[in-house]
Amino acid sequence: MTVRSGLDSRANPLPPGKGAAAAMEGLPLLDAVRAAVARHRLVADGDRVLVAVSGGPDSVALLHALAALRDDLRLWLVVGHVHHGLRPEADRDAEFVRGLAARLGCPAGVERVHVAQRPGRSPEAAARVARYAALARLAREAGAAPIAVAHTADDQAETVLMRLLQGAGPRGLAGIPVRRGAVIRPLLDVDRAAVLAHLAAHALPYVEDATNQDVKLLRNRIRHELLPFMTTGWPRIATALRRSAAASRELVDALDALLAPRAAALVRPALGGLRLDLEPFAALPAGAVKALLRLALVEIAGRPEVRAGLRAAHLDQLAGLLAAPPGARVRLPRGLLVERGRDALWVAGRATWSAPLPLAVPGETMLPELGGRLAIDTPAPRLPGRPDATEEVWLDADAVPGVLRVRPRRPGDRFVPFGGNRPIRVAGVLAAAGAPRAARGRWPLLVAGEPDAETVLWVIGVRRAAGAPVTRDTRTALRVRLELDPTGGPREESP
Repeated sequence: MTVRSGLDSRANPLPPGKGAAAAMEGLPLLDAVRAAVARHRLVADGDRVLVAVSGGPDSVALLHALAALRDDLRLWLVVGHVHHGLRPEADRDAEFVRGLAARLGCPAGVERVHVAQRPGRSPEAAARVARYAALARLAREAGAAPIAVAHTADDQAETVLMRLLQGAGPRGLAGIPVRRGAVIRPLLDVDRAAVLAHLAAHALPYVEDATNQDVKLLRNRIRHELLPFMTTGWPRIATALRRSAAASRELVDALDALLAPRAAALVRPALGGLRLDLEPFAALPAGAVKALLRLALVEIAGRPEVRAGLRAAHLDQLAGLLAAPPGARVRLPRGLLVERGRDALWVAGRATWSAPLPLAVPGETMLPELGGRLAIDTPAPRLPGRPDATEEVWLDADAVPGVLRVRPRRPGDRFVPFGGNRPIRVAGVLAAAGAPRAARGRWPLLVAGEPDAETVLWVIGVRRAAGAPVTRDTRTALRVRLELDPTGGPREESP
């Protein structure tokens, strides 16, 4: 780690008091941050903001600028530092950030993370996912809403050029958004020269990460070799790249706004995942189909964890499912599986559920792996309705053979259907109902009795069994209701 500064630490500003921001007016970086906050409404009065500080020049300048403006903007600032443990200097970086935060009057939190490697993902991408997840945790612990990160205009130009070299379309060329969820980027209109000028004007020290000089990494090669070479012939190349990003951002935002009502209409909760109805895709051009699929998965269906890894090839495969036979599948990042059903695409996460779960009677039992819960109450008895019970079943409490449990389907499971007189295969019922293949192996069953003499009472959401029917002689009825989470269950944190 190299610490750079023009003067000693006594030159660092103390927490600014009333009027401190006004004394700094005229400095380009400060004006740019104030303008960005106002134009994009990045923060609100009284916000508690987590400022992500690595110790590098950009994040130091961002923290200093927000500290200078916090009285005017009426902000509470908390510093968050992520310790990846990947470099020998990581401990010193963390101590540097703690010291800087203390001098600027900000509490600081440091979180160590383990960077998990996954096939098909670079170490840099893995570190990024871990970093944003850690920042989200630090923000929750601090009670902060916005998370301010220090991407600059130079980062934007590098990103657009990198994605152009990778063959990206308009969404990729839109580059880095000024806001995504809780993450805000007040320096996105500020170039690196302005950052360094601000640091020099206030004698602010910062650390340098040696890995940022490694030109084996594509971004570093673009930063240190390609963009400087291009700038010699086209001095305004960085400005042109940022202009292209802004135009592409406007285009994709407009398309998303037009498609959002369709996306909201096509997503419905289902057991163990979500359904995307196919009808809204009819007669749409290919580009709109892909944009609608992406919007449905990432925004409407609440699956932001796939955003970073969703590529054009995935969207091509998803679009291909619309004309594929039932049972065709596409695997997406983070273990997400999309299967073509009869009239819908079915979206499932990882299959993690295996053990039987006793039910609260009466009460509610959460089934997070299935994206819902089972609620049991004891209303006045009512005679049974249709056998294809999708949302609820009624049972005679005195006829239920033992403790009620819910468990996943097992090979060979059979039951006597309501109105029938001989057992049939659960797998066959699920197939006839159009349940996706990926879900059939862990489909939930409501069962009762001892494990070696178990009775299936409900293929949940599909078919009622014959056991424990409510009759005119029933004294106590149990109503078992399936209530699905509209977002389809648990998700990973979004980077």
